[in-house]
Amino acid sequence: MLQVDQHVRGLLAERIGGNRFGLGNDIYKFEKIKRAKRAALAANPGTELLDFGVGEPDAMADAEVVRVLSEEAAKPENRFYADNGIDEFKQAAADYLSRVFGVDGIDPETEINHAIGSKSALAMLPYAFINPGDITVMPTPNYPVLGTHTKYLGGSVIHLPITKENGFLPDLESLSGEARSKAKLLYLNYPNNPTGASATREFFEYVVDFAKRHRILVVHDAAYAALVFDGNKPLSFLSVPGAKEVGIELFSLSKSHNMTGWRIGFVAGNELAVKAFAAVKDNCDSGQFIPIQKAAVHAMQNQEITERTSAKYSRRHDRLVAALRSLGFDAKKPGGSFFLYVEAPKGTADGTAFATAEDFSQYLIREKLISTVPWDDAGSYVRFSVTYQAKDEADEERVMEELVQRLSDVRFVF
Repeated sequence: MLQVDQHVRGLLAERIGGNRFGLGNDIYKFEKIKRAKRAALAANPGTELLDFGVGEPDAMADAEVVRVLSEEAAKPENRFYADNGIDEFKQAAADYLSRVFGVDGIDPETEINHAIGSKSALAMLPYAFINPGDITVMPTPNYPVLGTHTKYLGGSVIHLPITKENGFLPDLESLSGEARSKAKLLYLNYPNNPTGASATREFFEYVVDFAKRHRILVVHDAAYAALVFDGNKPLSFLSVPGAKEVGIELFSLSKSHNMTGWRIGFVAGNELAVKAFAAVKDNCDSGQFIPIQKAAVHAMQNQEITERTSAKYSRRHDRLVAALRSLGFDAKKPGGSFFLYVEAPKGTADGTAFATAEDFSQYLIREKLISTVPWDDAGSYVRFSVTYQAKDEADEERVMEELVQRLSDVRFVF
């Protein structure tokens, strides 16, 4: 085994660490959370873990969507490779953009291409644009895949902190002249993971202008764009005049339609950018299973699926905000997504100190069997998700009562 390991180790690419790959002691924070959860459950057998760290929907896809998948999967003509997607899916995506987001004038043939989930689309896009020395600009904290592949290709990433003070919107004016001249891609994601913050139309208008002035392609990850509440309307980057000239937008059915494992979404916008993405994709996969695309068509044609989900998340946010505020947290309901981002305390009144959000998150798991996700990228925050397991509204209320009860004997210092 050692000889085999050494044979392969000398062949590993530097982009993943070369001959140092797998030898470090660093543990990815999500792996730390998993380990801490296992340890806490082992130490407290029979105690329920309150898991607010889950980053995917707690519900099944709509029964009618499942039915369509089943029926289409039984048809022999649907067994073939989908390549860059079926026309029916592209047309449904264009109609969805128009109906839900008010984005008109999208050509389904040339300005839309399906993807096996937005993660794979984000991974492929840099291969169409990034050369060694090029720059990708990303807010921080963020979803890192676009940046990871930029680095794989010899590019670099500039992180712009998003904080409460700047409304969790990146300050593009802080980029140096050199950074602006070398930047190829600008990544945005609103409603945002992990902060839950929403962008404004005015901000998107500014981004369009900035991208035009500096010849940057905007990549807007709109995975949560349809999940809004309290009178907010779904906002697409492409709905802003001029956006299609400078950018593309990634849509996913994972969050909006409870179809995480189905791996289906699409890229829309600038024709040449979509064509470039399709060329890379054609060399990476053979398309998503046609019955999944057809089931997605049904999902996109029935917006009430998303509206029901948004109503549930809105209700859960209300309850979670109330619970956390009763415990001293400065919790504010976001306008969309299923994430609630709150500042971590500095410690407890009895002398326990939290130097980082990760310290606090580990304390919650270890001492209270409450799971969250810590973020120390731009201040110390923890992310609560309202996709925790609860079978009905009464159970949601029970979970909130349990959360407050477990923390009622602690006074946090902020």
